[in-house]
Amino acid sequence: MFLVVFSISVNGFTQKNEILDDVEVHFNEARTYRNQNKIDLALESLDKAALLAEENKDVKQLIDSYNMFALTYLKLDKVNTTKYYWDRAKVLLGEVQYPYGDAYYKYIEAILLFRENQNFQAIFMLNEARQLSNDRNFFNNLLLTEGEIYLNLDKYESAAKNFNSLIVNTDIYEKQYLTTRAYLGLAETKLRTRNYEEAIKNTHSALQLANQYGFAVEIVDGNKLLAEANEEEGNYEKALIATRNLYTAKDSLFSLEKLNLITKTADEIHSENMANEIKRQDNLIEELGKSANRSEITAILTSGFLIIISLLAVSLYRNNQIKLKTNDLLHTKNSELQAARDEAVSAMEAKTNFLSTVSHELRTPLYAVTGLTHLLLEENPNENQIEHLKALKFSGDYLLNFINDILHINKIDADKLEPLIMEFNLKRLLKEVIDSLQQSAKGNNTKLILDYDESIPSHLMSDPLKLSQVFMNLIGNALKFTKNGEVSVQAQLVHKEEEDVTLYFEVRDNGIGISQEQQEKIFEGFEQGSIQINREYGGTGLGLTIVKSLLGLFDSKIKLTSELGEGSAFFFELKLKSKDNIIDDIPFEIAQQEYDFKGLHIMIVEDNKINQVITKKMLSKKEITADIANNGTEAIELAQKNTYDAILMDIHMPGISGDEATIEIRKFDKTTPIIALTAISLDDSLESFFAAGCNDVVTKPFKPEIFYQKIGENIFGKQENPKPIA
Repeated sequence: MFLVVFSISVNGFTQKNEILDDVEVHFNEARTYRNQNKIDLALESLDKAALLAEENKDVKQLIDSYNMFALTYLKLDKVNTTKYYWDRAKVLLGEVQYPYGDAYYKYIEAILLFRENQNFQAIFMLNEARQLSNDRNFFNNLLLTEGEIYLNLDKYESAAKNFNSLIVNTDIYEKQYLTTRAYLGLAETKLRTRNYEEAIKNTHSALQLANQYGFAVEIVDGNKLLAEANEEEGNYEKALIATRNLYTAKDSLFSLEKLNLITKTADEIHSENMANEIKRQDNLIEELGKSANRSEITAILTSGFLIIISLLAVSLYRNNQIKLKTNDLLHTKNSELQAARDEAVSAMEAKTNFLSTVSHELRTPLYAVTGLTHLLLEENPNENQIEHLKALKFSGDYLLNFINDILHINKIDADKLEPLIMEFNLKRLLKEVIDSLQQSAKGNNTKLILDYDESIPSHLMSDPLKLSQVFMNLIGNALKFTKNGEVSVQAQLVHKEEEDVTLYFEVRDNGIGISQEQQEKIFEGFEQGSIQINREYGGTGLGLTIVKSLLGLFDSKIKLTSELGEGSAFFFELKLKSKDNIIDDIPFEIAQQEYDFKGLHIMIVEDNKINQVITKKMLSKKEITADIANNGTEAIELAQKNTYDAILMDIHMPGISGDEATIEIRKFDKTTPIIALTAISLDDSLESFFAAGCNDVVTKPFKPEIFYQKIGENIFGKQENPKPIA
């Protein structure tokens, strides 16, 4: 396990900057020594950093020192010493606001839970830590630890995804160490899944880096894995060589002289730190003694001491008995609660995995339905067939929306969604949502109005995508139940103090309204008020459930007022940050680009035969030729032999996955655009696709215009002279 502390920008005197720079130098030395298992040197560097931080009275750097002490002593399996420094960091964190320090405190707690085999609690704590810091190196550390936990839980696909994303990391502090650990994690994964050839290949990659950079522990781990994999593969001679190398590495790593030196240094530094703490307390007592009348203090302390001793003598036995009984009871209850929590976490995970799998499996055949329908409509069908094909297309779109809603709620329940923080323009966002729903409004002969408070700052910080989903659901819901009427959207500034902004939103309609009884359960899943409403207006009843869940991510609650026959009003407040110092962009319109695809040659990587036919047919409509790769291995071979304008890569395939195939292709081809074409599931991370080397992602089933647009953007958008249609 490891910790990275970034350089901190400090304004002030040159001397203070030099001290801070020196602290960072010691941190970097300690990290390098720890990764090379030179623990005595790492502790000496940390001791120097802590002394400098203390002299400079920099509480945050002192917290970083204690966190790094805790992780370093954990490498020596000195858990009690680890908890000593961990607790000292906690005390200081109570005095200052330091999200990065809080994040690492929780990270260490996750590691301690993992060491106690409390895997689900460890994952929960890692997610808590992830929300406190978006530091890239910190995120890489979390990915590695999370991958090791998944490996311990036999969740090999999830573990491999984490390790693969770290192999191509661009970490400026621990790139080689992270890559080495990732290769070892992949090797262990392949070994457990009996893919011995890949296990040997990944172990060799790890050992090459470990030997080059002196990662002693990783050399031992790598030779151990290599011996096991070769033995399982039947390469007994190579297994024997690896075993000999293992013993040589162990002798070097765990020599008695070296262990004694490390232990001596560790104990000396820890004893010195504890002595310094006692000395500080003695100085504090001495200062108190000088500031008051000694005789008076002595009398008061003596009296108090006698009283305390008397009380303790009377109640000591009784308190000890009560304490013993209470501890036994607490221990029993704690064990019961821990078991109940583990069971609840397992049940929730089983439910989310089931829904994710069902949603994903439905998307693949649905791609065939929507794709074939589109192709048939493009081939000039008979008049009596058009009506049936349009009905089929409508049904496919409806089913796709239903699956998306289920997957969306499932992600929220599984804590897979987190709000992003980025700058956006609220007025533009609301106008785009309203413009996209104008067609629905015209279909119901309903007027759609935006009442926007111009005093709202132009530049706000939040998650515009999730806010768009909230307004799409609320306004779309209002339009569905309002005919020949009016739907108004109000955005009002409630309060502004410096960068903190409170906004009020309301979506009001004069439609059919909701009864008092129905209002109590309208936000529950699959609830539309009554069976009659469901039959007349259709829909899944999941829109308001999604709104409630999404607003919960922003610590906000949706409320409503309604009367039958009069209409309804849904309203909520949001607390956001504003950025007043950003200059407004000059508004302009970007026309959707059309491209001349004629003569392009693309590779389709897809294991499903029907999907192969549909995708190739859609490409041929634009005069694009294509080669088919049935799996990841074929894709790598074709990419080595041929030149393609782009590669459409399915992610979920038997054998080598699309992620792994992309990583391999990027080793010899850095430029060809690779577009992930996948029925995305709950465990899929868009970040992992991009980390593997994909340029873009299109989710199946997709709209044809989006499909063609993505291909054009990625092929022509990266060229100096694109070929748009004249």
